[in-house]
Amino acid sequence: MSQTFAQKVLARAAGLDSVEVGQVVDARPDVVLSHDNTADIRRTWLEFGQSRVVIPHKLAITLDHAVPAPTTKHAQNHAEIRLFVAEQGIRHFWEVGRGICHQVLSEEAIVLPGQLILGADSHTPHFGWMGACGAGIGRTEVATLWATGELWLRVPESMRIVLEGALPPGVTAKDFALRIIGDLGADGGLYASVEFSGSGIEAMSLESRMVLPNMMAEFGVKTAYIAPDEKVFAYLAARSARRQTADRGRTVTEEEIAIRISQLAANAIYPDADASYIAQHIYSAADLEPYVACPHSVDKLATLSQVAGIRVQQAFLGTCTNGRLEDIAAAVEVIRDKQVAAGTRFLVIPASREVLQDALRLGYIEALVEAGAHIGTPGCGPCMGNHMGVPAPGEVTISSANRNFQGRMGTRDAEVYLASPAVVAASAVAGVICGPGDI
Repeated sequence: MSQTFAQKVLARAAGLDSVEVGQVVDARPDVVLSHDNTADIRRTWLEFGQSRVVIPHKLAITLDHAVPAPTTKHAQNHAEIRLFVAEQGIRHFWEVGRGICHQVLSEEAIVLPGQLILGADSHTPHFGWMGACGAGIGRTEVATLWATGELWLRVPESMRIVLEGALPPGVTAKDFALRIIGDLGADGGLYASVEFSGSGIEAMSLESRMVLPNMMAEFGVKTAYIAPDEKVFAYLAARSARRQTADRGRTVTEEEIAIRISQLAANAIYPDADASYIAQHIYSAADLEPYVACPHSVDKLATLSQVAGIRVQQAFLGTCTNGRLEDIAAAVEVIRDKQVAAGTRFLVIPASREVLQDALRLGYIEALVEAGAHIGTPGCGPCMGNHMGVPAPGEVTISSANRNFQGRMGTRDAEVYLASPAVVAASAVAGVICGPGDI
């Protein structure tokens, strides 16, 4: 029986030869993710009467959503998590400032192609960039995984989205994602598995590929997938080898990396060519242009020209969607030797410490600061309205984030527009929504 990616990966996780769409399976994930919500999950788990997590080696915990702690309550939450990590002997734990969970786990090669990762974060589909199955689940479900090591999942229907051709200059993966959601609706992929393919996807950098499955959370999907290739294997092999050999005080060899590449390729999962899909959507890259998602819904799509000139009080570059080095480089290309407009704030928060270090080394941070931008601690920042960039009532923010529903950034009477990093930077310089060519 021909199988989609979702069928194959869930069959593997359930120890079955094959599964049917709609079948409910008891899956054992390879990684279980949580972040600042770990303390709340712990309280639920304690109600089960257990004293030890049954899968501590599979837990990955990152402090990233409110860092540094903006209130005593947040600080206490972090303190409880640190204590839990120490008590349970959890190895995969990253402190304040290391970065956003999805970025950090990618950099650390904790998740690998063909694996199943379940996380208490809705953007866990992010890991589809490497050919892994990432799915967001609730806190109670994570507590259940801590207690039992398994969770039932329904095998989702799958759809294909194909991108043919190279993206035009000024058009990014973020624009493609916004176009998909704008065309098909914010619930157009509800509980589906989306498989991306086509020459346009293959031509993307790894950082650009990360944008697509991440943004598919706004499409309502259960998971999203991009077929892993040699670029993915090389990236992960080098990082996993470096992480594991660093503990032994030696440098990884080329032979070790080659062996790891072979192992990663062997464990990767690919859908069958004749697998069945509920829908297929084909896009020509040449037909795409810069887009903006307007308040208060990510599927309220406009072309950049349709919203150009709208006054903005804040521009925000960051998040798990667009806070990587490639995104900061795009912003620097726009803003170098210019100044942030009077009356506009430009906040830049790298997705991880590694991104920050690379941006420092390349002179990007210096260029941004000279232009009047503010640099924040690696983490989620104001994306969910905790702190570090909450807008005032009546203010307009243009953001590289993934959500713009009313109150998302902490203020119901504020408006959030979503766009690519270059458009965010250009808007910061102009003080109004615009593209790089307009300044």
